[in-house]
Amino acid sequence: MRTFQKILAGGAAVVVVLAAAGLALTHQGEIAPQSAIPAADFTPQQIAKGKLLAAMGDCAVCHTAANGKTNAGGLAMPSPFGTIYTSNITPDLQTGIGSWSYEAFERAMRHGVDREGQYLYPAFPYTAFSRVTDEDMKALYAFLMSEPAVENQPPKTELNFPYNVRRGIAAWNWLYLKPGVVKDDEKQAPEWNRGAYLVEGLGHCSACHTPRNGLAAEKTGEFHLTGGSAEGWDAPALTDKTASPLPWTKQDLVDYMKTGFSARHSVAAGPMAPVAHGLSQQSDADLDAIATYLMSYRKADAAPGDAKALIEEKTAKPKLALDAEGYRLYQGACMACHKADPSGSSFGVRPQLALSTSLHSASPDNAIMAVLEGVQHPAHADLGTMPAFRHALSDAQIATLLNTMRAQYGVDEWKDLPAKVGQLRKQTQAH
Repeated sequence: MRTFQKILAGGAAVVVVLAAAGLALTHQGEIAPQSAIPAADFTPQQIAKGKLLAAMGDCAVCHTAANGKTNAGGLAMPSPFGTIYTSNITPDLQTGIGSWSYEAFERAMRHGVDREGQYLYPAFPYTAFSRVTDEDMKALYAFLMSEPAVENQPPKTELNFPYNVRRGIAAWNWLYLKPGVVKDDEKQAPEWNRGAYLVEGLGHCSACHTPRNGLAAEKTGEFHLTGGSAEGWDAPALTDKTASPLPWTKQDLVDYMKTGFSARHSVAAGPMAPVAHGLSQQSDADLDAIATYLMSYRKADAAPGDAKALIEEKTAKPKLALDAEGYRLYQGACMACHKADPSGSSFGVRPQLALSTSLHSASPDNAIMAVLEGVQHPAHADLGTMPAFRHALSDAQIATLLNTMRAQYGVDEWKDLPAKVGQLRKQTQAH
């Protein structure tokens, strides 16, 4: 008995020592708050540059709630571990980051730890922001601190155990956070290196366009940029694994980033629309660099394909009986716009659905979301909008419509589609 008690006592002592060591290793001290924003330290050039960097990093996209003030936080971000609410990043001294010195800002951006020493959840993509240069980081800080302060206390993120133990993020960081500025590859041209810096750093493209493992970390190696998810939408592959009927060319990518639309593919929708809006504010040289880098993930010798010929091939002859319900639904809901010239009109662009990646994808999510949600907030006003059919079409009708279009374009139907439509309808009901 005494031996057992000694073993038990010894084991308890080991646990206490390990716990104490864990607390010591994961402790992050508070950085003293600043009482005033050092506005005199910022130059107009820094602030202007920071504005472009903020657009590249999509800061307002995540840190602005529906109908909320820009960057005042409160956007609900569903995750497998619970709902995370974004923070207020306006320079309000009480509810925002106005009390954060540059040192505190830099620690959050590079190491995922806030001013008070609390670990941030990696829904905030500090794993990518960690790779930004000091010069760009300071310019971004200058811009954010020069914006109007908004007093707004977002809802507090409260996840269930064990995800609410923020110090556990230290272990996640040890596994997946690789701090350090994106380094140039001496074997590549300057344009490629610039694109790599923008894509892998502040652009954080992989945060959405790369699949994640069971611990919500981006998969690496062959999985990089091969497709992920964001806000109920699929983020398609940026590599040659894309389901697009036509290969993306460099010009396609530039057009899409600059205008939010590619006539050979489709229009930016869902969470990609505001991203495209931010990209359109970047210089032509930077957009060209991003396209150059992304094209290196695709087959260099792939023929671009003939869009007009492909549309003709897929739409010339009906594949189903002309009185099929799916065709009737298409005529009533889609044909007035999508049968038009894809180059656009006074009512906005009208993408050719025969070229849509969403309708050729293995996953039906984006096609369903487009029908349910429409395009209410396009990347640019001149693109026009698409009405939502959430209240006009039933789950069965949407499934019939989409699978009829798949059949017309020579693609196998999606299985159990009505149930999937119902699932996404329920998930997005409050939007």
